[in-house]
Amino acid sequence: MIRVAMTGVYVDDVARAHAFYTDVLGFETRSHVVPGGGSPFVTVGAAGGHNDVELLLEPGEGPIAEPYRKALHEAGIPCIVLGVDDVRAEHDRLVGLGVRFAHGPEKQGPVITAVLDDTVGNLVQLMQDTPAT
Repeated sequence: MIRVAMTGVYVDDVARAHAFYTDVLGFETRSHVVPGGGSPFVTVGAAGGHNDVELLLEPGEGPIAEPYRKALHEAGIPCIVLGVDDVRAEHDRLVGLGVRFAHGPEKQGPVITAVLDDTVGNLVQLMQDTPAT
């Protein structure tokens, strides 16, 4: 069986991204290595979910990453979708922590979504499945 083990998100600043994704969004650190003084290799994942997909926080400078991130952000396209049990509750919790949202909770077909700014150059979508009617 093949499964997704890791996916990456390009960020302006790996240290700030790590703090945001752990301290604000509630992820836990899975890997934090600085190989030979180079860029840090940092992954995070859902708290307690050790067999789930890890998110690699990748340095976002460079001729490929920078235009890609800028184009996504300017088009209002989230770089990643994160699942939550209750979008409205997460929206309220995160607004209370000072997180800015491009749009608050709204029903979109079979899901409820909200889009936040991760403070390091990306829009991130929160998504909640809704029961089929």
